[in-house]
Order: sequence, then C-alpha cells, then structure tokens
Amino acid sequence: MSGSLLEVRDLVQVHRLRGARGGSQTLRAVDGVSFEIGPGESVGLVGESGCGKSSLARALVQLPRPTEGEVRFRDQDLCRLRGGALLRARLGMQMVFQDPHSSVNPRMSVANIVAEPLRLRGGTGRRQVRARVRELLDMVRLPASRYEARRAGELSGGECQRVAVARALAGSPELLICDEAVSALDVSVQAQLLNLFEELRSELGLAYLFISHDLAVVRHMSDRVLFMYLGRICEEIDAGDLDRAPRHPYTAALMSLVPGTQRDRSVMALTGEPPSAASIPAGCRFHTRCWCARDQCATQEPALVATEQGGRVACLFPLAPQPEPVGDPLLSYRPPGP
Repeated sequence: MSGSLLEVRDLVQVHRLRGARGGSQTLRAVDGVSFEIGPGESVGLVGESGCGKSSLARALVQLPRPTEGEVRFRDQDLCRLRGGALLRARLGMQMVFQDPHSSVNPRMSVANIVAEPLRLRGGTGRRQVRARVRELLDMVRLPASRYEARRAGELSGGECQRVAVARALAGSPELLICDEAVSALDVSVQAQLLNLFEELRSELGLAYLFISHDLAVVRHMSDRVLFMYLGRICEEIDAGDLDRAPRHPYTAALMSLVPGTQRDRSVMALTGEPPSAASIPAGCRFHTRCWCARDQCATQEPALVATEQGGRVACLFPLAPQPEPVGDPLLSYRPPGP
C-alpha cells in the first residue's frame, strides 16, 4: 500500500527447539503474516497466549531475524539490511516490553538509561544529551529534577515503564511496538499509561502496534485490530465494528468474553487448548475448537480475503454482520445455521 509506514509481507518465524533427549521440534510461531500500518495509525494485535504475538513483534525489529518474508519500514526492507544500516533504520521503530523491571537495568540511574540510545547513536555532546534526557522525562510525566538521579530499582512498576517509554522515544521513532506494555501494571496505573500513549500519539504523531490479550484495552487504543490464532491473522477489523461485525468465529468468541456485551456464551464457548504450533492441524487451524465448523474446514485452509465492511477474514463460512443497533447497543450475536 503506497504511503504505509510499515509493510509486512508473508512473514514467517520458525523456532527449532531441542528436546531433553537430543531430539528437536520445528515450531512455526509466525506463519505467513501480512499487514500494514500507516503514519500515525494505531493497530491492535490480539490473541491467546502462545499464538505468536511476541514472536511477530520481535521479528519486526529483527531480533531474531525472521525466517522468511519482508518487513518494509519507510520503504526499506529491514530483512536485507546489516550492521550500521540496520541500526539506523531501526531507530524509527522502537519496542516497549511487558515487564518494566526486567527491561531496564535496575542499577543504572534513570538519566543513564534514557541517555544510552543517544550515546550509542553518537554525534551529540554531553550537554545536549542531558538536555534531551530532561526533555524526554518531562514528556513521559516524570519530572527530571526528581527522577534523573534515581536508580531504576527504586521505582514502581508504572514509573519504570515510563522510563522505558522515554528510552524508546530517545531515537525519535515514528512507530512504537508495545508488547503487553500495560498488562503487568495495576488497573489505575494502566489507565494513566494508556492516557500517556494517547497524548504522545497526538503530540508526536506516533504510530502504534499495540499488542495485548485485553480486548477492552485494544479497542480503546486502536483504529484497526488484527486477531491472531496459531501463527496467522484470522481477521482484521475496524475497532468501531468489533461489537457488531466480527466475521470470524474466533473473533466473535473472544468478543463474547468482554464485560458489558450480551452474547450467547454457551454457543460461542471455546473448548480445549489451542493446538501446538509444532503440530498445526490440517485445514482451518481453528476448526478443532470452532463452534460452527463443517467437514470442509478440516481439509481446506482459508485465505485471508477482504470483506464488504473493509476488513479481512480467513474463514470458509464467515459469520453474517449484525445490523446497526437500534435502542439497546448490546446485541446477541448468533452464528449461521449449518
């Protein structure tokens, strides 16, 4: 798509795991994922634990490099860059990790943590670095006069995560990849950090890939939402259509669990655990847990195709969209008959 900030094409990330007795397994954590993010756009990525969300995030920044596919950022294919060229290109795409305490050095001062990317990049004097650090700390609502001399190990989880955000902003990125960036925090601290992300988006024009298992958070933060199951995108949908127009049974089942919605949970209940990425079922990879699967689903793998609503869905028998709500906006979502 012309004008996209990030374009991902047919991305594959394969992990080879060694067994206790010397054997090995091949695990396809990411299996042919394609999507785009425009400048200033916020895209959510949702899925159950183990579906490949974090593997996808790390593959985007080439840590480690993906097994196959393209990651084009600012029209440069990061998969083909090496050394200094990759480091320079990657400055524009930074990550904020899940655990604020393990993602920073607890013995380093806040000022040194935020200054480290500036020093690694070089070309900036000591005074300029200190001034920039103070500016970044103020940007994440941590007054430099109170925080720059403190060690990271002395901070709360919310304060530590703000330091991690300031460090990510040091390279003046255009895209932040937030990998469960608020899930380890208390609810009140989550709300504060989400407000900060929105303010930074407005002030700096940042784009986001916001990864979470919390649908309420993703719906609040995102323009579009990608649903991932067993290494693949099964649906892409506008955040405003999540309540009434999910087309994939997996999306509808996850939405039935969001507090405040009235859906037929007995029909949509997900049973069992997701299959292993080391042993992906034939056909549609969701059919073993799908509440409206048919015989064809066990043999034919669906492609991710465009819908009339403007999203994309990978389902042989997609659900019909619900009409616009009249009166009560909480709809009961019913699957089609067999």
